[in-house]
Amino acid sequence: MATLLPPLRVCRGILKELRAMQGATYKLSPAYNYVMEQFRKNKVTGEMYCRAQQEAHHDSHTYLCLLASNRTHLALHKLYHGKGDRSREEVAGLVGLRLPTQPGGKGWEK
Repeated sequence: MATLLPPLRVCRGILKELRAMQGATYKLSPAYNYVMEQFRKNKVTGEMYCRAQQEAHHDSHTYLCLLASNRTHLALHKLYHGKGDRSREEVAGLVGLRLPTQPGGKGWEK
């Protein structure tokens, strides 16, 4: 199992993802209020070390991973989603290839 990030870093990461999705008004959203409330409620003190706090930290880390993966998926979908018919050159360029050219100038290449 992967190691978990510190709680403050996870909180900042979640808020960064919320800001990326909702723009500058993310602090007015119910999601922001809920995240902040949960992090404040599960804050660790020197006297308290319980399983519920660890579960909350793991859940928050999983939620951060979900938000980041969702944002990446949408960006890739937008980039590679079909836009109708494309030319052969454009399709080859999407995957990083170039079409071969005929040496000697047979007249059919551009």
